[in-house]
Amino acid sequence: MAAAKKEGEASGADAPSLWERMERPAPAPRTSLTLERIAAAAVEIADEEGGAAVTMRRLATKLGVAPMAAYRHVSGKDDLWALMIDRVSRDLAVPDGSDDWREVLRSYALQTRELMLAHPWMAVMPTPVVMLTPSRLAVAESGLSALAAHGLDADSVMAALRAVTSFVHGSVQTEIALHDYQERNGWTSGDETRQALAPQMRYLMSTGRYPVFEQYALKAARKDDRAWEFAFGLDCVLDGIAHRLGI
Repeated sequence: MAAAKKEGEASGADAPSLWERMERPAPAPRTSLTLERIAAAAVEIADEEGGAAVTMRRLATKLGVAPMAAYRHVSGKDDLWALMIDRVSRDLAVPDGSDDWREVLRSYALQTRELMLAHPWMAVMPTPVVMLTPSRLAVAESGLSALAAHGLDADSVMAALRAVTSFVHGSVQTEIALHDYQERNGWTSGDETRQALAPQMRYLMSTGRYPVFEQYALKAARKDDRAWEFAFGLDCVLDGIAHRLGI
């Protein structure tokens, strides 16, 4: 066991990273299999069947290659996830070179929500994998640069960006989870969902312990407007950053 670990650590230390390999001039291919093809196929599988369906065996079947062939290009699931995240994140078009930090971060947040809703499997990806890809870092660099232009220290710049990122991912993960829950139960609208959950809600409200929540249930006009709710919450986060940092 120890010898195998040492061997794996040595080979990992010597091997170039996934992104370094992607940027190197490609040698004459011995096969038509490339990192781009692998990424595209994996995204298609995840979009159609869910993130859990993306396995090396399923990927090999889709690509028409032997199951071990993909391992010559990616070392495992983390590499594969990173390729998928990087590929779909190329669609993000955040303003670059702008010192309007609010515009940059708002654009980043709104576009990321749309991206995650289009690719729900993103919601369950490990955070380091989501962030450490060339496309994601390019987007982060735009936000960091816009904040840094106001003379903020490095810790504050990163903390502010992470506050927005955490809001985005937490909010959209909840939105996706709700949609999945409704879909599993065959509920096609907010009204159907509330009707199905009405017995639980009636009992809870009858206890008199949740008067403010009851007012929300009776009077709220935007219960199913997720886009408005997201934008409102995002502006609260941005207002907080502006006030805290004085920018």
